[in-house]
Amino acid sequence: MKPERAQQIYESSDNYAVQLDDGPTVWIENVDVENGVATVQVGMNPTDTQTVAIDRLHERQ
Repeated sequence: MKPERAQQIYESSDNYAVQLDDGPTVWIENVDVENGVATVQVGMNPTDTQTVAIDRLHERQ
């Protein structure tokens, strides 16, 4: 995913299915476009957060 798209998803009031690599669905909690990373919540567990490279995120079609 491109950093600009991750930022759009983060700022949107709509829900988008985003996947980390080929694994779990995640919720984008923050985007750092300049550094190319995003903080994501993995699954439905609000305490399971990770900071990952934005290029590891994929929008599910």
